[in-house]
Amino acid sequence: MNIPEIIKSAYGGISYTIATDFIIFLAGILLFGYWLLKTSLGVKALSDSVPRRNNMPPYLPFVPLFIWVGVIALTTSVTEKLLPNLQDWQKAFLDNLILCISEITAIAVIIFLARASFARRLKGFGLNLRTIHKDFPAALLNLLSVWPLIAAMILLTMYIGKLIWGKDFEIQPHEELELISTYSELPVRVLIIITAVAIVPVFEEMLFRGLFQTMLRSVLVNGWLSITTSSVLFALAHSNAGHWPALFVLSLCMGYAYEKSGSLLRPIFIHSLFNAISIIGTLYSI
Repeated sequence: MNIPEIIKSAYGGISYTIATDFIIFLAGILLFGYWLLKTSLGVKALSDSVPRRNNMPPYLPFVPLFIWVGVIALTTSVTEKLLPNLQDWQKAFLDNLILCISEITAIAVIIFLARASFARRLKGFGLNLRTIHKDFPAALLNLLSVWPLIAAMILLTMYIGKLIWGKDFEIQPHEELELISTYSELPVRVLIIITAVAIVPVFEEMLFRGLFQTMLRSVLVNGWLSITTSSVLFALAHSNAGHWPALFVLSLCMGYAYEKSGSLLRPIFIHSLFNAISIIGTLYSI
């Protein structure tokens, strides 16, 4: 199984032609190599990055996290009692609707906390719509440069998995991609796309980058240490352990983009693009 097929099996990535594969991976390797040379192997990458001024207590990032979990638990319990006899596709739709509502609720809480805790309020948090024209193309380049590393992590995970569990080991697809493949009903697919591309990236980047990474940077001071720690938390927050190495690398990219630019929009765009590529690949392969 080649690299694109492995990415496809794990994340639903698009199955390209060999020529396209080569161009994408070569471009990514060249970009990453240029970054290594420019930053002295990453040592000077954050030399001009300073902690974002804030007055957050260390426990504050856990507040929206607990609210998110609480809303999911409460609404799931209520809907199971009120709507016990749903069809499978209707249950999948309802589960994603609950996820969407809970994350929108948590996003509202995070915005409130950021306005109260950051110097310059939301701009200090990294939300400034005037930087979109710079952040989106930068996000594309960031994702392209880290793509070969993500593929390498998937290959390594596959290799180690086969050594431990045998030749039949496979990385299980993401739950949302399985749902898209399983259910052809338009409401399910539309809601999953909206949630995965628009809602999840905003919520997770506000939480893990905006709050956790900022809090860790204030406590640990060192930029790379805060990025690495928040990336571990980000990977562990996902239930599929087979995805952890690749998600950790992706998270390092998003954490660096936030720390370097000061804009939270940049990691949001990286996350959204990654999820969109995965969904397009899944729909393309059905």
